Amino acid sequence: MPDSGDLRDKQALYELVCTYCRAVDRRDYLLVRSLYHDDAIDDHGSMFYGTADEYVAWLPGVLAGMESTVHSVANALFVIEADQAQGEIYATAYHRTYQPGARELVIGGRYLDRYAKRAGQWKFLHRSLVLDWAKSASADDLSDAGFGVGAPAGCAGTQDPSYQVLSFFKRFGSA
Repeated sequence: MPDSGDLRDKQALYELVCTYCRAVDRRDYLLVRSLYHDDAIDDHGSMFYGTADEYVAWLPGVLAGMESTVHSVANALFVIEADQAQGEIYATAYHRTYQPGARELVIGGRYLDRYAKRAGQWKFLHRSLVLDWAKSASADDLSDAGFGVGAPAGCAGTQDPSYQVLSFFKRFGSA
């Protein structure tokens, strides 16, 4: 049974990986960068391999063609040894390109992470993406079907409703 310190560390690591999802989906690149140590490496396979700064510089170009993305964490397993940790994070990432001719790309995979706790804060030290499956299809336009009528539309950036409705989130990221 983990002690309370282990549970606090595991919760901090879980929040780190969830914050990564939020930061990428809101295109909050300053927040993305804050999640990595200065000497961290991100490895997205043949798409990208490099430092945290290089990764954050690469992201806007990749996401520019996406109308929306939703990164979700499923299973998150962590092993902690002192101020080092490793995690296997199961994730699903949804990507929708812009109309006309919008496409949906859904990726199922895992992040194989190494973390370090420095100055009392956990951050990514090395993040590797493993692709388990992917699916691409034409996107249905449900806007005329009345689906979600009255609900505000989510979007990348600080105009997303989460920044207006959840006031605490204004100080959470770089917004």
